[in-house]
Amino acid sequence: MDSNCIVVCGPTASGKTRLGVLIARKLGGEILSCDSRQVYRGMDIGTGKDLAEYGDLPCHLIDIADPAEIYTVHRYQADFRRAFAEVTGRRKPPVVVGGTGLYLEAVLRDYAVPEVPEHAAFRAGQMLRDRESLARELAACAPELYRVTDLNSRKRIVRSLEIARFGDGAPGKTSPQAIPLRPLVLCIVVERPVLRERIAARLQARLDAGMVDEVNRLLAAGIPRERLAMFGMEYKQVSRYLSGEVDYGTMVAELCRDICRLAKRQETWFRGMERRGTAMHWIKEGNFDEAMAVIGEAAGFSILS
Repeated sequence: MDSNCIVVCGPTASGKTRLGVLIARKLGGEILSCDSRQVYRGMDIGTGKDLAEYGDLPCHLIDIADPAEIYTVHRYQADFRRAFAEVTGRRKPPVVVGGTGLYLEAVLRDYAVPEVPEHAAFRAGQMLRDRESLARELAACAPELYRVTDLNSRKRIVRSLEIARFGDGAPGKTSPQAIPLRPLVLCIVVERPVLRERIAARLQARLDAGMVDEVNRLLAAGIPRERLAMFGMEYKQVSRYLSGEVDYGTMVAELCRDICRLAKRQETWFRGMERRGTAMHWIKEGNFDEAMAVIGEAAGFSILS
């Protein structure tokens, strides 16, 4: 069966943006970002948008939400479908690039994710609990949600509990696809020591580019520190430094540790996608020729849905 989109995924700092851009330029395509944090405006350095890599290449699903609002998987699915339809309507190949496994699997497998608004008081209370007890409760009350939740992320578990309590549906049940996706999925593989070195170098580059100033601006704009922490370890750790809880060296060391742990969780998620039935093509990092060979050897590639 012909594919109607190409997916380039992988852990943070694996070079997926660069590879996705090269593929899109080669095929005359457009980028659809799949990142749960890059949807937010004004959060450029900490989320690693790397906008300079895109140049004049059209890129969608970046800077589409305000940091003060809650952006959900349900909303991403709707925004993705609109962007996909626009790109294919121009007869351009969509190249999906990102590392947020939950968002990616939600669109590829068309999970029926209920639209459940944030319940701030419920979330605040649940976030005080340890991750293990949250996971046990989720497994008991919503096994389907448990199966597709990133159990390494307390924030994700709390969101799933929120959906289970206040919603009337659950991810994991598929619905008829509004757009029948036929993806060709390329996942980048990087040796762990190499990835750790890249993460450390990339973190230093982001600090040099003004990541601390970016977090300071967001705090000054009225974004609560607790809210910033929900955007990931960069914003959490830099906020701790700005408040005087830790010194600069401790912040950098703990942030590098946290990002390496994130990369490991991402790798685990992508392997899980394969076990759950998504065909994955594992590409050695930086190997554009290998990626293009996989695309060329596929049964075909069509922008028609």
